[in-house]
Amino acid sequence: MNYNHKKIEKKWQKYWAENKTFRTRENKDKRNFYALDMFPYPSGSGLHVGHPEGYTATDILSRFKRAQGYDVLHPMGWDAFGLPAEQYAMDTGNDPAEFTNQNIETFRRQIRSLGFSYDWEREVSTTDPEYYKWTQWIFTKLYEKGLAYEAEVPVNWVPALKTVIANEEVMADGTSERGGHPVVRKPMRQWMLKITAYAERLLEDLELVEWPESIKEMQRNWIGKSIGTDVVFKIKAFAKEFTVFTTRPDTLFGATYAVLAPEIDLVQEIVSAEQKDAVDAYIAAAALKSDLARTDLEKEKTGVFTGAYAVNPVNGKEIPIWIADYVLASYGSGAIMAVPAHDTRDFEFAKQFALEIIPVLEGGDITQAAYTEDGIHINSDFLNGLGKEEAISKMNTWLEENKVGEKKISYRLRDWLFSRQRYWGEPIPIIHWEDGTTTTVPEAELPLLLPETPNIQPSKTGESPLANLPDWVYVVDLETGKKGRRETNTMPQWAGSSWYYLRYIDPKNQTVLADYEKLKRWLPVDIYIGGAEHAVLHLLYARFWHKFLYDIGVVPTKEPFQKLFNQGMILGTSYRDSRGALVATDKVEARDGSFFSVETGEKLEQAPAKMSKSLKNVVNPDDVVQQYGADTLRLYEMFMGPLDASIAWNDDGLEGSRKFLDRVWRLIVDDNGQMRKTIVKENDGKLDKVYNETVKKVTEDFEQLHFNTAISQLMIFVNAANKEKQLFIEQVKGFVQLLAPIVPHLAEELWEILGEQGGISYVSWPEYDKQALVEEEVEVVFQINGKVRAKVKVANNLPKEELEKIALANEGIAKLIDGKTMQKVIVIPNKLINIVVNNTTNA
Repeated sequence: MNYNHKKIEKKWQKYWAENKTFRTRENKDKRNFYALDMFPYPSGSGLHVGHPEGYTATDILSRFKRAQGYDVLHPMGWDAFGLPAEQYAMDTGNDPAEFTNQNIETFRRQIRSLGFSYDWEREVSTTDPEYYKWTQWIFTKLYEKGLAYEAEVPVNWVPALKTVIANEEVMADGTSERGGHPVVRKPMRQWMLKITAYAERLLEDLELVEWPESIKEMQRNWIGKSIGTDVVFKIKAFAKEFTVFTTRPDTLFGATYAVLAPEIDLVQEIVSAEQKDAVDAYIAAAALKSDLARTDLEKEKTGVFTGAYAVNPVNGKEIPIWIADYVLASYGSGAIMAVPAHDTRDFEFAKQFALEIIPVLEGGDITQAAYTEDGIHINSDFLNGLGKEEAISKMNTWLEENKVGEKKISYRLRDWLFSRQRYWGEPIPIIHWEDGTTTTVPEAELPLLLPETPNIQPSKTGESPLANLPDWVYVVDLETGKKGRRETNTMPQWAGSSWYYLRYIDPKNQTVLADYEKLKRWLPVDIYIGGAEHAVLHLLYARFWHKFLYDIGVVPTKEPFQKLFNQGMILGTSYRDSRGALVATDKVEARDGSFFSVETGEKLEQAPAKMSKSLKNVVNPDDVVQQYGADTLRLYEMFMGPLDASIAWNDDGLEGSRKFLDRVWRLIVDDNGQMRKTIVKENDGKLDKVYNETVKKVTEDFEQLHFNTAISQLMIFVNAANKEKQLFIEQVKGFVQLLAPIVPHLAEELWEILGEQGGISYVSWPEYDKQALVEEEVEVVFQINGKVRAKVKVANNLPKEELEKIALANEGIAKLIDGKTMQKVIVIPNKLINIVVNNTTNA
């Protein structure tokens, strides 16, 4: 008889909820374990089967650690602000809060149905005023420390929508993702956070955490530390200059032109009358392109001469100043020196516009391509004959002595653009007063609530929809009568997700963000599991905020997350057409197993791809739970392969997982739902070895997140147990305990059937007997001159002398070495004996 997953799972989920089984325990004499999931955005489509993969992994660890005697913090919450809810509100006229809360209900129901051991009393939502009160509080502290400031920065403006959109929402053709409207770049007042002040610490402290090296490298590359030199170029006929940062000041003698970003103010100040029309046209064209499109290495090189010249500081040579869209105002000073002989992009630009190319490093053929390797310096005056490092040092000395340059450390990292022209986000707690001053909303008045409004529409000025609410926007200081205007920009979705792991520790605290002693108890997070798509920005922003909070004494640790693990992606089954493009189409399967499009009749090829509604390949976990059970889904997702691998969903694997659980049920439970009479209190010892191997293997694999191999070992035990006529009850109980973190509903039911009460969650984890793992006999190999001649079972751990006697006494070996001169015998205990003889050609 197979088990009834619907009845059992409902029963135990009710038991856990009523008994608050997974409420976080805080015993000062116990060790702590904080298992954190990257909390989800509650979209309207609900969960798909890819979401539970990481959640199952942290749940296994949490259940495992509870059984090992740890106090475990395992919470869940919602990253609930975001653009989709606002777009829905604009399109339908509905309240984004109501829409979001409905989505949260769906997500909560789905997650509960999977039996995850979350402490739901610690649930948070970034849209809850009691939560975003502290998001706003952090912003006010950043402002007080000079780390939050306003600046005019280029943004992606959509005139038709009267709104700003993110870089990710700009399509390759320069139109908006929503509506396909033209996008232009224009400067706009924005709030910025000075993350660059923490650049060096964000780099250095990566050494403190146990993260995959690939993720650390992504962080390092994003921060982009460069050690180089600032070089000053004066502009001919103008009392003006610009600074260029370069890591190769030794190539200055090869700088034959300079390039400015089209949008910087200096361009309009130096452009000649003859070039002004061309320059203005180019600036207008560049404003229509995204930063990504502008810096594409494969695109055609474009640019316009300004009519002005800079003076190369090392030789006094006049070099033309161009503008080109591949130079960005947001990176560095918005100016570069071009050394076309030794930089591929500079070379292509110089060839395109017939600019001078002067080699300053020996090697290559610069008539054909830039030489980008190192070489001895040539055409470089006082650097001639020097290698790279010596030349850089000598050039830096010269530049500093002549006051036209200095050594500098530069970072690719830019300050965090923190404003969004949205309604559905945390209000920024700032008031702009009529006398030009700016203050934060007093702490006692936080949270600054997001006002309710029946009509969320973009403002005509490009500000957020909040600008349409004058009763909220305009304020008066009751003491002075001074008039003010609230900040109408809201915070980005990143804000609430940059500190949520702290609020889980003390979610109901009304007076501080979280109690310091509780933070000391639980930080840093022991394991943080989520998708690699958050490997850069989310982690960088969370680390920045954490370090700031550390500096002001709010948190006790330098880093938030001690160990990070990125699970792979569960891919859906998709189809490619004859051109290799993924298509969303209804299909029909032919008798030979091939697939054809219902719409076009074209033959399709199966191909795994990310699950999405547009490809019609989403698998809903509700359907899986209904048909197979939550435990089957949990088991299958952990057995698919290594946790960090991306693997395609396969219904056959789901069937196999369910069959295994049915085998486990039948191993322990008879047709009447009772414990089998073959489970006895006496141990005949037949399963001692495989049982203890299983305890050891599963324990070690859980620690390493090797859940697929742990499950394989559990299957080995079940296979061995099914061959025996009776089972020792203590070993059966131990097996059920090992199974419980993976399939908790089934394990709880089996635990009860085995006569135990009070649930399995806090029962001490099984230990293995090392003596039971010792082999009584081992197989050793007998070799003659390195060739295997026999394999024999012998007692374990025999001394070398005894093994040598056994080998020489072996009948087959004795015949083969008869008449030969034995030179030596090599013995490796428990493995092999190699007999070395002369004249063995007939052996």
